[in-house]
Amino acid sequence: MTTRWRIPHPSVAQRLALGEEARDRTPLSSHRGWAPAADRPDPVALLQQQDATREPDLVPVRHGRMLVSPFTFYRGAAKIMAADLNGTPTAGLRVQLCGDAHLSNFGAFASPERRLLFSLNDFDETLPGPFEYDVKRMAASFTIAGRNHGFAKADTKAATLGSVAAYREAMTGFAAMGTMDIWYAHLAEDQVRQVLDDAAADASRTKKGAKAAKQAEKTARKEAAKARTRDSLQALSKLAELVSGQYRIVSRPPVIVPARDLEATYGIPRDKMEGLLRDQFRAYRATLRDDHRQLLEQFEPVDMARKVVGVGSVGTLAYIVLLQGRDQDDPLFLQLKEASASVLEDHLPPQPVPAPWGAGGLWPADDAGRQRHLPGLDAGQAPRPPPFLLAPAARHEGLTRRRGHGPGHPGLLRPRLRVDAGASPCPLGRPHRHRRLPR
Repeated sequence: MTTRWRIPHPSVAQRLALGEEARDRTPLSSHRGWAPAADRPDPVALLQQQDATREPDLVPVRHGRMLVSPFTFYRGAAKIMAADLNGTPTAGLRVQLCGDAHLSNFGAFASPERRLLFSLNDFDETLPGPFEYDVKRMAASFTIAGRNHGFAKADTKAATLGSVAAYREAMTGFAAMGTMDIWYAHLAEDQVRQVLDDAAADASRTKKGAKAAKQAEKTARKEAAKARTRDSLQALSKLAELVSGQYRIVSRPPVIVPARDLEATYGIPRDKMEGLLRDQFRAYRATLRDDHRQLLEQFEPVDMARKVVGVGSVGTLAYIVLLQGRDQDDPLFLQLKEASASVLEDHLPPQPVPAPWGAGGLWPADDAGRQRHLPGLDAGQAPRPPPFLLAPAARHEGLTRRRGHGPGHPGLLRPRLRVDAGASPCPLGRPHRHRRLPR
């Protein structure tokens, strides 16, 4: 039987009343003084639980990346924070969570029109849930980044408060906007540059501030320039080698292991692995619109490899596929990545996921977790993602295209020039602004 959804459409007055009730039910003071619960799970045990589901040879790589600094540990410890957030005060306002909204998961990426936008760029943990979870993870990341970079306590605190103020002001602005204006709102490169210029002008009133402003502006422009070059051609120069007139993916175990080496290294026959990946690729291609499918069909897969990605994701199944278009100088890199359960799923109620594209009904229970990325991507990035972003038919993997992007840079968070914090509109508001109703 098809489940029918009744969508509420409260008036502005009703929304205001609901917000006031939520504020009274959970005042700001209720968020003060967090302390570990008496039955708090052992953080190390939580990481070991995740290790048990990862590729065994990559577990040491994951640990090594997390051990670099307190900030990299925080990046890889989303499961620990999810457990710590469980049971904390919430106002009952459910949104599409990023689920891992730390500083480095904000960054620049290329839109379908090749414009650089600034927004969230990681949705591995996305799930509907209390908005407070994202805000607290974001704020904590500013504090940890500030400490990790040796900033003064006052500067670190100001940057953290500034990040939360930016979120509050962004949501206040969205509340006064029309529905379509909210949907198309985004933070483009020119807006970020204006923010930098304004912050630099303000900070330049002192000699120390002027120096910090100049350095932050230099870092931001360098990151933007780097993002413009991060495409498949750039990836080809880093990830491939020319052998007998044909490009193939380089071998750098354990970080990159080409299909040709999988049998010798892990006992996985090459033809079996290539067959599985090609099946996933064909299933993905069948989900595309006709024009997107015809575009992708002009590219031929020529090589594939297992590749380590990120920090917290290290050890999950992830592969890169090299495709060739017109000739060897016309490459396209795709990534297939395991869509494992969100770290929040242990602490939030199960979420029914409507089947997309007019299919009707709900995804089967075993597919629902794998399809949860779609709402996160749609809500979290504007304009809508380009083709080759996520494959609804690929039951275990998502497909992403190598496109210009750059991570959020903790170096922009500088004393006396808090550019990433209160100076700019908060990109976290985008996935949160569409769903602002209590349960």
